[in-house]
Amino acid sequence: MVHYLSSVRAVEDAVGVEIPDNARIIRNLMHGSQFQHDHIVHFYHLHALDWVDVVSALKADPKKTAALADNVSNAPWGGTNYYKGVQTRVKTFVDSGQLGPFTNAYWGHPAYKLPPEANLMATAHYIEALRLQAKAARMHAVFGAKNPHLQTFVVGGVTCVADLTPDRLAEYLYLWKETQDFVKNVYIPDLLAVASFYKDWGAIGGTTNFLAWGDFPQSGKEPESLFMPRGVIYNRDLKGVKMPEQTKVNEHVAHAWYEGQDAKHPYKGETKPQHGKYDTDDKYSWFKAPRYEEKSCEVGPLARVLVAYARGHKGIQAAVNHALTTLSIPVPALFSTLGRTAARALETLVIGQAIEGWVMELIGNLKKGNTATYTPWKMPKNAIGLGLNDVPRGALGHWIQIENGKIGNYQYVVPSTWNLGPRDTKGVLGPVEEALIGTPIADPKRPVEVLRTVHSFDPCVACGVHVIDPDSNQVYKVKAL
Repeated sequence: MVHYLSSVRAVEDAVGVEIPDNARIIRNLMHGSQFQHDHIVHFYHLHALDWVDVVSALKADPKKTAALADNVSNAPWGGTNYYKGVQTRVKTFVDSGQLGPFTNAYWGHPAYKLPPEANLMATAHYIEALRLQAKAARMHAVFGAKNPHLQTFVVGGVTCVADLTPDRLAEYLYLWKETQDFVKNVYIPDLLAVASFYKDWGAIGGTTNFLAWGDFPQSGKEPESLFMPRGVIYNRDLKGVKMPEQTKVNEHVAHAWYEGQDAKHPYKGETKPQHGKYDTDDKYSWFKAPRYEEKSCEVGPLARVLVAYARGHKGIQAAVNHALTTLSIPVPALFSTLGRTAARALETLVIGQAIEGWVMELIGNLKKGNTATYTPWKMPKNAIGLGLNDVPRGALGHWIQIENGKIGNYQYVVPSTWNLGPRDTKGVLGPVEEALIGTPIADPKRPVEVLRTVHSFDPCVACGVHVIDPDSNQVYKVKAL
């Protein structure tokens, strides 16, 4: 969905078309829904088990777990029998010798700090989040036709005008409310409860510079109207946030398996693979190394929240200050793995709160008889355009060159390329490389601490690197032993 949005924005910029307000709002709703679904899945199903010892939950007292849950969250489920039932289900997995979704983890690792009761509560919420995320995904289908690959975005607007009915709007709001209630009553309390045992991670896994393109336009004026603002922060200086310009982006390939050594702006970018040996003193990655003003920048939830916090975003400031106060940690603790994980939850809450207002704005337009969702346009012979947005994983940009009415060159720089990219021409480390320096490792054979920081970025290698056989176009499965 996120590349879908960037691609239509890039072409719209090239052809010079301005979309109607209703199309802008519907795109915001679909993009906001993506944040709601993506962040819940990441916290519970991709990252939580770095902090939660599922097997330890077998030692918990269900009655004490129920009491803990009552104090921590306002979940619509609970009680001694409920947690006893969850414990029995986990025991069935363990006794069978096949842990299913809980197989690949370092159970019993000394770096796990939660008591058994907290582990049982978190495991139960992991299961409940599986149910909830399926409903959150349905938010896309209301105006997008399906999930995950939406069908209704087109250059010039959206095609779902027939779905702008009271029933469909009510369906979307129902799904939104159930999701937002989960975020407020379960996700945020779980985050704060788990974080209270890992406050030392407020000094681990940090980076230095941060970039956010921002997103969710409130009008046709960008970047001024973006709900999540655009900005770049150097050297963790929140008072010095600046407005970034896409012209200052370059991609380095000095340490990536591509032809050449020169850094290039995406408009002039090339993707010419040239594989060689794995040599960390030379080339060692399929990722390029994006730089903004020749600086390595972290992108993603933490970058967005820091920029919004620095720019005085009331919703973000309130959410961040509440978390800092609850955990009794200072603002500098945000520059960390803990801060990155917290930022993801906090922006889920704040963006979710904004969704209701966007629905009301759409309803107001419809009541006034404004049903426009599309603006006609014509393909120029030659043009250039870009589409910037900020997606759950971070800053995303698409750049297109149109030549003789066709695509002459197309490049995109994705969040995982920003975060996972290798060193650049000057030897400056990429964000993940930087974040891992100094990470304490209790057991080198079971480096769960490394996973905590890497997973906090929500990395996606498949987003940044695509490998095919250029002769047969066959996709191969490779198993690393």
